[in-house]
Amino acid sequence: MTTSRPTDQTILITGGAGFIGSHLSMAFVDDNDVRILDSLTTGSRANVPAGATLIEGDLRDEEALARVTDGVDLIFHEAALVSVQGSVEDPLTSHEINVDATLSLLEAARNEGARIVLASSAAIYGHPEQVPITETDPKEPSSPYGLDKLTIDHYSHQYHDLYDLETVVLRYFNAYGPGQVAGDYSGVISVFIDQALSGEDITVHGEGDQTRDFVYIDDIVQANQKAATTDAVGEAYNIGTGESVTIRELAELIQDITDTNSDIVHMDARTGDIEHSKADISKAETQLDYEPTVSLREGLEQTIEWYRSQRD
Repeated sequence: MTTSRPTDQTILITGGAGFIGSHLSMAFVDDNDVRILDSLTTGSRANVPAGATLIEGDLRDEEALARVTDGVDLIFHEAALVSVQGSVEDPLTSHEINVDATLSLLEAARNEGARIVLASSAAIYGHPEQVPITETDPKEPSSPYGLDKLTIDHYSHQYHDLYDLETVVLRYFNAYGPGQVAGDYSGVISVFIDQALSGEDITVHGEGDQTRDFVYIDDIVQANQKAATTDAVGEAYNIGTGESVTIRELAELIQDITDTNSDIVHMDARTGDIEHSKADISKAETQLDYEPTVSLREGLEQTIEWYRSQRD
């Protein structure tokens, strides 16, 4: 199994000015020609590392898509409309950005003969029947966003089967780390840290006994590096840690690391909130040689340090 880093390649990172995309850009820019396509709707120009080429544009723009994919060897597809609530309120736009644009990107990758690594999500599993969740477990998305991700998951598999395109799908669980902006899912870490550092109450929905598998950004990058070079293409992989923590325990851990005076208070439970989520990562461990290396406490310490630096 080949697990070396990609080098001397022309790499496109969609959403490369966002949280995960910018970390990928920094990981690859020294050894490759890195192009970034980002609309800067949620991403930031400041996240683009020196040496990378930023094309400000939308994946739905045929001209921009043709420009950034010309001569490309490898694509990391991180661009998406990631708001679950937003997808519920406007499923048409969510589908247009997450599915239609991805299909156009897959077609461009086919035309260029480029490998494509696609970001999927644990949201495809909906409310799991049991944990840990394996890749073959039932997929019953509970939002248009989850359905969008499941659709591109299927498309990528079909492009491999029909056209022999080298595709790898990474189903992220709850990614977190420096540079993340608070949002759905893993955004709870951003929210809790912000509350703790501000001396505000840390607000937990419901009893806080919901469980999540939080995976640090360095391990997300590691998974992408290995997906870029693996022989095990045409497959989808869960990317998490294989461990879970309750939201209450997460709040207490952040409370401890920040040494805050903030109290933990409980609010009404959120309708439709998934109770338990934990990845079975044995397939990624076996086929990608993926191995999570950052503990939750260590990852939180590094993330909190970054948040503090932004406040200085």
